[in-house]
Formats: sequence, C-alpha cells, structure tokens
Amino acid sequence: MLVLLALGFIAKNQAILIAVYILLGIKLLNLEDRVLPLFESKGIFIGVVVITIAVLVPIANGEIGFSDLFESMKSYYAWIAIAAGAFVAYVAKDGVDLMASDPHLTAALIAGTILGVVLFQGIAVGPVIGAGIAYLVMQLVDGFMKFFS
Repeated sequence: MLVLLALGFIAKNQAILIAVYILLGIKLLNLEDRVLPLFESKGIFIGVVVITIAVLVPIANGEIGFSDLFESMKSYYAWIAIAAGAFVAYVAKDGVDLMASDPHLTAALIAGTILGVVLFQGIAVGPVIGAGIAYLVMQLVDGFMKFFS
C-alpha cells in the first residue's frame, strides 16, 4: 500500500491517493474483515452507479433535455458514441466474469491499471474494461489457435 501511495504522489493522481488513504484507514481502524469484502464484492457496482449518476447529472438538473439528446442524433459522432458505448458495455460484461474467475488475471489487470494511471495519467476504470478486452482478445487468440492447429 505504501508503494501505491508513493506512486500516487509521484504521479500526482488524486484517485489513487484517495483510494490508498481509505484502504489504509480501514486497515488502521481494523475494519478490513467487515469493509474489504463489501468493497471486493460490490465495489465495481458501486463505482458504476456513481459514474452513471455523474453522467446523468446534466439531464437531472435540466442542462440537457430529451430534445437535446434527440437533436444530437443528427451527428454521426453521436452514432459513433452510441456504438462505442454499446461495445464497451458488451465487452465489460465478460470482463467482470473473467475477473471473478481468475485472481491471477485480476492482479495483472490491476497492475496494468495502476501503470496506466501513474505513467499515462489515465483513469482507473481500466480493470473492468481491461478484463473485457482481455477476454475478447483471449477468445480471438484461442479461435486462431484452434483454426491453425
């Protein structure tokens, strides 16, 4: 955890710093037996809910209305965004299952996410979509291996 804290400081990444502070606080308060299993089992879902709330705020506060949404559909950028969103949601579905079934891959995905956050100033949404992309690539590689063997 201290290495992650140092990486967060070096990269000046608030998300990693806050996450590490919270986890260190949980450990210091000796709450890990109760809190960490909750974060492990429901953390991704809670994160997705929070991100979804943030995305829907402009609709909720009236900055964007349904007429604006329908108007945006005239742009091919909107159709590209719709396709990208649908693809990512579809790919992430298999990623969640992959993360749950293979702890070794989960550790590798987390390491990759940390590298992406620290080195490239990325955002730590990587494990879920990374797992989905990994699953998709694994399926493609397995298909090619079967085809050529």
